[in-house]
Amino acid sequence: MGYRSILVPLEESNSLNSVLTLSLLVARQFESHLEGFCIRPSLAGAIAVGFEGGVAALAGTEEQFEIEQGTRSERLKNQFDEFVKTNNLKYSQATENEGLTVNWNETEASGIGLFGQRGRVFDLIVVGRPTPGTLTPAMNTLETILFESGKPVLIAPPSVSQNITNHIAIAWNASTETARTIAFAMPLVKKANHITILNIEGAMVAGPTAEEVANSLLRQGISVDIINREGKRSPAEAGALMLKETEKIGADLLVKGGYTQSRLRQMIFGGATNHILNEAKVPVLMAH
Repeated sequence: MGYRSILVPLEESNSLNSVLTLSLLVARQFESHLEGFCIRPSLAGAIAVGFEGGVAALAGTEEQFEIEQGTRSERLKNQFDEFVKTNNLKYSQATENEGLTVNWNETEASGIGLFGQRGRVFDLIVVGRPTPGTLTPAMNTLETILFESGKPVLIAPPSVSQNITNHIAIAWNASTETARTIAFAMPLVKKANHITILNIEGAMVAGPTAEEVANSLLRQGISVDIINREGKRSPAEAGALMLKETEKIGADLLVKGGYTQSRLRQMIFGGATNHILNEAKVPVLMAH
């Protein structure tokens, strides 16, 4: 079946073109319905949850805030329309299987939590990777979607190639989160020409071995290679090595469970997920 519906939460950022490109790349493979989803925050809600522009609006007026957010939504809608026009896509509500279609959804809400809620009725959600020092999707947007949607999240790097199924790397750490992510990734895994399991010491928890994962995939007709990297290292160092090995083998996509450690622990001590979210140069498929 694959990913028949894809949600694209829209935020103004330098990586929005990459997000839309990656979304379309997947949508074309599965004849998906693709929805661009824009939230227009209310003033009270924006101030309460720290939505971009909310605190600044305290110095202005509610009318000014509404104008600014309306202009922001219009810019996003124009960029989405240009994306649709350039790629000869068809607008449709797609309540039935119509092949590759797109839809625009704009709503007012008190904060970004609606991104996660809306994502629960889609097969896949595509967001941009936060990049320190540039205008990018907020980390709290990505984390809200990852924790509240219950669905897989495909994270777009600043630039995207035209293939994500030639070679897929799976960062196995024996966790529940990674097991769930592999299950969510199966539509892409089954299309891949080459699968490599990265078994990196330093990010492991108690659970099945990489060899057992390989055997499980082999039962579905999917053969894999395994790369073992032993040695004592911190979770953050393990995350850096995952990215290094992914680049070294020329993988187009990294599959990894998100936040095997708690978010708070990763914020204080660092972790594999945090490092990958900040540094990945290839798309990353995550679930929690």
